[in-house]
Formats: sequence, C-alpha cells, structure tokens
Amino acid sequence: MLLLFPADVLRPQRVDEHFAPEADAARAVGLEVAVVDHDALTRADGAEEAVRCVRSSGVAVYRGWMLRSAEYAAFERSLRQRGVTLRTSAEQYRRAHELPGWYSALAEMTPRSVWTSGGDRAAFDHARRELGTGPVVLRDYTKSMKHYWHEAAFIPDAADPDAAWRVASRFRELRGEDLTGGFVLRRFEHFRSAEVRTWWADGKCRLIGPHPDTPDEMPDADFDPATVEDRIAALGLPFVTADFALRDDGGWRLVELGDSQVSDRPRTIPAEELITVLGDR
Repeated sequence: MLLLFPADVLRPQRVDEHFAPEADAARAVGLEVAVVDHDALTRADGAEEAVRCVRSSGVAVYRGWMLRSAEYAAFERSLRQRGVTLRTSAEQYRRAHELPGWYSALAEMTPRSVWTSGGDRAAFDHARRELGTGPVVLRDYTKSMKHYWHEAAFIPDAADPDAAWRVASRFRELRGEDLTGGFVLRRFEHFRSAEVRTWWADGKCRLIGPHPDTPDEMPDADFDPATVEDRIAALGLPFVTADFALRDDGGWRLVELGDSQVSDRPRTIPAEELITVLGDR
C-alpha cells in the first residue's frame, strides 16, 4: 500500500507539516510514502506535474487537502499512467465528497435537503420554495460557511425571499471561485451535542472520535455505529467519514458524509490510529 501526501510548499521533498505525523506513522508500520504537489493538482493540466515524484506502482490511498471532484479525476488518470491505482476511484470520491452523491441513500438519517445546479437566484428561489417555510442551513455541494453563521449560513425563514437571498449572496461571495456545484438548502434541526466523527473502511466503522472543530468534546451518549452500518456499507465506498450529532429529541442525525482521504483528523486522535484505518488492506 502506497500513501500519498501533499508536499511541503517550501520543502517539496517533504510531507506537508500538517500531515507529517501521519506520514511518520505510515512509515513506522512499513507503508510506503510519496509526496504530490497539491498546488499543481488544483491547476488546469497540472496533474502530471503534481505526481512527478511518485515512482512506485500498485494501489494507493491519498491523504491530504481537499480536491474538487474534477481535480481528483485528473489525479487518478495521471497516477494510472504511472501504474498507480487509487483505491478510491474518481466516481467514488465524487459520491462521498459531494452531498448530492450520497444524500438519497441516507436521506432518512439526515436533514431534508434540496439543491441547485449553479448559483443564480432563479434556481435558488425554486429550491427554497421546494423546501418550504422555516429555518434553513445553506451550503454548497461540499462545504458550508458555518463560521459566518448569521451572514452566510443560517436562513431564519425560507419564506422570506429577499432575506434568504441576502444570505445566499453572501455565501456565494465568500466561496467565490470555490463554490462547488450550486446551493444546498438543508432543513435546520436543533442539535444538543458536539459532533462525533466516525471513520469507515469498506463499510465497517473503524474509528470514533470528536469532530476536528471540537477536538476535546464528545457527546454525553455513546454512538452505536451498528445502527447505521447497513446503510453506509450499501454505499460501496472504500473510505468515508460520517459526522453525527444528537438532536434535541435524543436521536442521532447524520450531519455530513465525506471522503476520509480529505477529512481532517482531530488533534486528539493519534496519527497511528488513523493510519491503521487507511493502511488496512
């Protein structure tokens, strides 16, 4: 198994400092490590340059900064030319990374959501009316702006078209060229706990810990992954993270699904524990 990490910008032969503990843990258990140029991966026609330091062949897992689905697909093609096969295909990455890819399969366990293709107001208003009245959380296919909660994430009532559009416009402004897919409008639900991040490999929960935003906080109730295992396994995805929180009524709700290759590790989870999940053949 080959693990691919982003290179340090100033020292391109070394792993980016953020991922260095994971690279050290991988080497310690005998896994091979190589670096890729993340900046090149995000440029048009930059994928071949990005993988020039990859000299091994075989099956690989990426562990690094987020990539757009199209960038990951170019990454996959360039690696394949070098005899390297990403364990997570481009199609699987998109399904895990973008909400429309996983929502229908997990709709019963997550807030009701509708989305647009593109960021224009007509599409936004159509989705807003489809969702109905009441409070809404706004995001795009891959990311929210929750740190700008009142100005670019939370819509108090979707029935107020102008107020809703002000939030959407600010979200679009803040995301800029990083806006992915279109607007996603999610029914607001009241949660009473910090989120728990669960890490899955081939449909089995292998690790449970805090969310990176609250690394020292865990819910006061234990999360039982067996209650959702069948549905997550049915996705057929090699590596995913699933973030859950307790709703006011005491039920566990899925807040987010993501590809665990690009999901952040909270500092309170040792790198060795995550590498055990990613490096298990």
